Amino acid sequence: MAGSQREFKARIKSTQSLKKIFRAMELIAATRISKARTAVDQARPYARAISRAISSVAVHSDIDHPLTSERAEKTGRAAILVITADRGMAGAYSANALRESERLRERLQKDGKEVVQFVLGRRGVSYFKFRNRPVAKSWEGDSDRPEVSVAQEVAGTLLEHFLNDEPGQGVDEIHIVYTRFTSMVTQDPFVLRMLPIEVVEGVAVTKDEIEPLYELEPSAEEVLDALLPRYIESRVYSCMLQAAASELAGRQRAMNTAVKNADDVITNYTRLANTARQDEITQEISEIVSGADALAASA
Repeated sequence: MAGSQREFKARIKSTQSLKKIFRAMELIAATRISKARTAVDQARPYARAISRAISSVAVHSDIDHPLTSERAEKTGRAAILVITADRGMAGAYSANALRESERLRERLQKDGKEVVQFVLGRRGVSYFKFRNRPVAKSWEGDSDRPEVSVAQEVAGTLLEHFLNDEPGQGVDEIHIVYTRFTSMVTQDPFVLRMLPIEVVEGVAVTKDEIEPLYELEPSAEEVLDALLPRYIESRVYSCMLQAAASELAGRQRAMNTAVKNADDVITNYTRLANTARQDEITQEISEIVSGADALAASA
């Protein structure tokens, strides 16, 4: 029984060490998530303003811009960018995004389209590498702290593929699969068709806002040429910020659960160690009594 007691104490010690790591990761995620939520809120006004500007220009002009209309010559290819985490211990965050990406892939393939895969995040890269699936391009780094430079590079790469007219090189449409941050307890995987842009008339405004009127100089086409790349960069960066906030929320929640589970394991092993100690004491007392009885009988 003494051996079992030592084993239980060793497990308690190792679980306590893991608990400290889980607690530290929970605190780090809690510290970073406030900054991530602030970044999401700060990016919304710019994204809203540029979306309204593009919608107004596209609706009130008679031009067919390549980014707002379907390709004349179809390539039969569609690009998917899936945003995942660089690190684990975030619950089902990356798995949910990848699962939604697989559903989108199936829908596109049923429509007879070839899928061109792009990945942002080390977990997604590992997922496709394990399954021997080709990835056109991937990006890895601080997924929970997105950089504008990375968003610009991603947007430029996607735009380059969309505008490529070479046979077997271009794509007809581009989709982004990311996790949309709603609240600390709700983060849902979401599919956004980024290109071609779906422009609708009547951009939503609040009661206190007046829909702006734009004077286009030198022309609507040149204005769209300048605005649309910035629009795509802002959408990609916004998706990355949403995904970062969702990742941190998932990691905080997962680490909080891990700490609670570690407490349960420690309590269970402590109870087992105490039981083993009591059994050991009882056995020693029984041996002493048996030895005393044997000496008394021999005398």
